Amino acid sequence: MSHSSAFGIIGGDQRQIYLARSIAADGYPVWVSCLEKGKGTEGLPAAGLKELTEKCSVVILPLPVTRNGKTLNAPFSEEEILLDDSFASLFLGKAVYGGMMEKLYGTSEVWGSVASYDYYSREELMVGNAFLTAEGAIGMAIREYEGALNSSRCLVTGFGRIGKALCLMLKGLGAQTDCCARNAADLTAIRALGCGALRYRELGGDYNVVFNTVPAQVLTAKALARQRPNTLFLELASHPGGIDLEAARRLKLRVLDAPSLPGRMSPKAAGELIKETIYHMIEEV
Repeated sequence: MSHSSAFGIIGGDQRQIYLARSIAADGYPVWVSCLEKGKGTEGLPAAGLKELTEKCSVVILPLPVTRNGKTLNAPFSEEEILLDDSFASLFLGKAVYGGMMEKLYGTSEVWGSVASYDYYSREELMVGNAFLTAEGAIGMAIREYEGALNSSRCLVTGFGRIGKALCLMLKGLGAQTDCCARNAADLTAIRALGCGALRYRELGGDYNVVFNTVPAQVLTAKALARQRPNTLFLELASHPGGIDLEAARRLKLRVLDAPSLPGRMSPKAAGELIKETIYHMIEEV
């Protein structure tokens, strides 16, 4: 990758600002757009979309690129950026990297002629994000739970990337950790980590803190009714989540909605993860 390559960073949240600064620190020319209201852009040249795409051979769009399928995810922009043919046409002849690109592709047929890549599909980014999510979730639990996590009883539902990271970190803190999974191999791996392994039908009660990572309802009204009144629940899964919220309200249980923790709690580390992933992708093209 030549140091004459210019990078354009368009939209996004604090992660993209740290991403831009980190790429600039590596010695590459960097231009930013749609980040006018963000903090930390001092010293980074700003440009309009047309000017940026004229100057830059590599363009990085946010994670996610769009939330509603109609406008760019650009909370720091002073204007709304519509995703249409005119927007897509700006990127012809460029290498475009974005996170969760599917909704973007549905906004214009022009994207079929653009060299574009989804960095959120990469395993190294998803694993890194999982550990940042687990770290952020534990930070929230330490702040919100009245006791200490050390020696407390914690439950993790799901043994995917985030579930694995949570089990490792909670064990390291000295928490008594159980984890629910369906797959027999996962149950064996959970036990190998020194955690209690449960199937969902075996889910009991008496936990201090429960971390859900499953985006399908696994913490049902029946499972919730077994918990202590002061149990703290953290919902880490994407919508609709895994906690029966109606039952939780009825039982007066405390549920914290905690989506997108890397961007909220570790934006610098999350931005640098995106950078490293894009570097890997560029080297492979």
